Amino acid sequence: MNRSAPRRPSLRRRLLVFLLIPMIALLMFDAVLSYGVALTYANRVHDRDLSDDAVTLAKLLDNDRLGSQLTPQARFLLEYDPDGRSYFNVRRGSGGLLAGNGQLPQPAHAPALGAAPTLYDTRLDQHTLRAATVHVAARHAAGDSLIVTVAETLHDRREQAREILLLAVLMQTFLIVCLLALVWFGVTRGLRVLDPLTAQLAGRSLELTPIDGADVPQEIQPLTRTIDALFGRLRSMLDLHDRFIADAAHQLRTPLTGLSLHVERALADPRPETVADALGHIQRLTHRAARTSSQLLALMRAQTAPGDPGESRLLDLARLIPEAVTQRVHEAIRAGVDLGYAGSAQPLHVLGDAAGVQDMLDNLIDNAMRYAGRGSNITVQLQAREDGGATLSVEDDGPGVPSELMSRLSERFFRVAGGNEAGSGLGLAIVQSIARRHHAEVVYQAGSGQRGLRVEIRFPPATRGRAST
Repeated sequence: MNRSAPRRPSLRRRLLVFLLIPMIALLMFDAVLSYGVALTYANRVHDRDLSDDAVTLAKLLDNDRLGSQLTPQARFLLEYDPDGRSYFNVRRGSGGLLAGNGQLPQPAHAPALGAAPTLYDTRLDQHTLRAATVHVAARHAAGDSLIVTVAETLHDRREQAREILLLAVLMQTFLIVCLLALVWFGVTRGLRVLDPLTAQLAGRSLELTPIDGADVPQEIQPLTRTIDALFGRLRSMLDLHDRFIADAAHQLRTPLTGLSLHVERALADPRPETVADALGHIQRLTHRAARTSSQLLALMRAQTAPGDPGESRLLDLARLIPEAVTQRVHEAIRAGVDLGYAGSAQPLHVLGDAAGVQDMLDNLIDNAMRYAGRGSNITVQLQAREDGGATLSVEDDGPGVPSELMSRLSERFFRVAGGNEAGSGLGLAIVQSIARRHHAEVVYQAGSGQRGLRVEIRFPPATRGRAST
């Protein structure tokens, strides 16, 4: 059954969604705000008209010619309302209703004589009304006054606010649609700056040069710098592979050539003593080739192992190192070497990789056993430092190394002149690579009494991790 491929994320779609959702929310908020502003504006206009109507009606009623009576035309105009009715009420200040079309409730505080109209909300016949009351002197009745109240429903106010809101929303929606179209066009055009970079990468074969240049936009520089860092790691890895191939070819050429010569010698002279001598040489050369290959692979692993601190653990060297030394005692006895350990039994923790630390110690012991020779003494020592770190040292009492050559001991394939030719010259280079991965320092110095060689691995203090079990 064929299943459709999962939909890939789109940067263009994500940008547009991130813009569209806030715009819709902003439009809704603006609609509520616009309706509130429109309703406030409509209320203000209608309140002003309502106050003017109350004052006008009061003046009209106070006209001597009208005799405090409304004409039918004035009553019709006051009562006309498309949504219901307009209401009015005229009372004497001394009491009594002169005219009106409803019992309008009066405000909580009666307006003062001659003061501006009082506006208030009220209800009549289940209608919510807005009313205006004015208190004026009656010229036709000495000592008396008129209280005129005019009220209207809220239909016109709300209708006007809705019309304003509709116009505002339509206009703003149009503007947002135009803005989104511009954003779409801008995002599409803006993403085209990636086209030259894409074409540049597509046109490369095995070229791993940096791609971050002056023409790369600053917004995508983190991406290009990450790619350049990846290219740098790949270049380093490829360089290591090329170096490994070259080193393997260089180091294995001599033993393989020797193997070929001794095989030809045995074939050319089949006498038993010649064949036995040739087989002895072949065995030694085979062991040398095998050791060189093993050392090359160990160096490659040490150089290419990930250096992620998250993979490290808190190691107790006071427990790890004695166990590793114990495993080499029988080999040292066969080689005629006195191998010993000196160190405190108190826990001594460093942050690192147990297998890497053991490989480092094995190479240091191998190096000391090969170059110190039979009858020598090798001491592995573990000490705590005042800064919280630890120092692991391997010291022998062999012929030692001239001081001017100490700095070259970590070079690959470097061997001190006159030393044991069976060595590959890779042991201390492996030690250096593993120590670097553990942020440790390798120090070479003369042994006690200026005899032999002392190699110290100075581990930094352990600040995190968990205890190794």
